[in-house]
Amino acid sequence: QVQVVESGGGLVQPGESLRLSCAASGIIFRFYVMGWYRQAPGKQRELVAVISNTGSTNYADSVKGRFTVSRDNAKSTVYLQMNSLKPEDTAVYYCNAKSPSLNHEVWGQGILVTVSS
Repeated sequence: QVQVVESGGGLVQPGESLRLSCAASGIIFRFYVMGWYRQAPGKQRELVAVISNTGSTNYADSVKGRFTVSRDNAKSTVYLQMNSLKPEDTAVYYCNAKSPSLNHEVWGQGILVTVSS
């Protein structure tokens, strides 16, 4: 079964940290570009961070210096380390796996991150 499943969300206070994980199955993970997106209430889904199959990364300006994306190809898992969280980081976070060469894309079901005092 082809799927990506997010974990690690929850409620934290401003300034705290959280690490999201996304475990993939049914795909050849090393061929896929892995991304984290988020959607806040009433807003469009936006790209947070992406890591290519060679390890290069790109971040939204709003999270640069606070968030770090990484991947473990042996575990078919991508991570999003989120530090210095702000209330505006509150959103449902989605994991995305995309292979342009295979013309294939998979979305996770999303996981809620709430930053509130």
